[in-house]
Amino acid sequence: MNRPIGAAPSPLVRWIVLGVVGLLFAIPILAMIEFTLRGAVAGTYDLGHWAAVFDPEKERAYRVLFQGLGNSLILAVATVVIVVVFLVPAMVIVAVGAPRLRRVLEFVCIIPITVPAIVLVVGLAPVYSVVVKVFGSAPWTLAFAYGVTVLPYAYRAIQSNLAGVDVVTLSEAARSLGASWRSVFFRVIVPNIRRGILVASIITAAVVLGEYTIASLLNRNTLQTALVQVSKSDPYVAVIFALLALAFVFVLLLVIGRVSAVGRGGRSPRGRRIRRSASAPVAAAAPAVVLSPPVPSEGSAP
Repeated sequence: MNRPIGAAPSPLVRWIVLGVVGLLFAIPILAMIEFTLRGAVAGTYDLGHWAAVFDPEKERAYRVLFQGLGNSLILAVATVVIVVVFLVPAMVIVAVGAPRLRRVLEFVCIIPITVPAIVLVVGLAPVYSVVVKVFGSAPWTLAFAYGVTVLPYAYRAIQSNLAGVDVVTLSEAARSLGASWRSVFFRVIVPNIRRGILVASIITAAVVLGEYTIASLLNRNTLQTALVQVSKSDPYVAVIFALLALAFVFVLLLVIGRVSAVGRGGRSPRGRRIRRSASAPVAAAAPAVVLSPPVPSEGSAP
């Protein structure tokens, strides 16, 4: 029997697609896990390489790796702060006071995704010659470049939430009640778009932890550059940290999915059953209202 156009695929097709996609992701990850479990003798497996990561005697050999991990975490926090402090107010101002500039802001925020990282570094090199003189050459200064790189992802995450909120009506209602613009922004608009801000922050952190080209060409020590350096002497530890980074990003994606579900009003089936069971007695106890025809008075016409 022919399926109508636009109908959802059958459960069998969905499971086949999910299985193929799952294999594409699972095979490389399983191969990485198998590689890190290889023992000193061929054909044996143990946790020696995982234990070596936390061995105090090898702290000097892996120092650059832990420094890169710390720098990447600091970079992630600094980039999130830059995105939230500059992008969110700009989007709210455009949505409330200058809706005609929304296309312009969207175009500016989407441009970085069309520029290759190598080209972006060439353009940022003269800028960073000034940044080094002002702020020094600390790894956290890469947050300025990463803030430009993550603009497309952060903008889309916040805009998808902002589009579902009538910020103009909310701001006008709050202003009519005597609220200042500061209160309107922090107490009215931000709570309504906090889901988009959280998703943008998580995506920003994931992009920063996985970025290599900009950090390498600007000679900064981050997690990815340290992995490349350590892999030349100990490939097992480099693969272990790559697995840990993948696990961390996977957890971030789960958080995004959970936050998105809660933001759409989704709740657990148990919560829905509780609400239905709580409302059932009320509905049963509500008396039925019977509308009877009006009784004509004695002086009225029949």
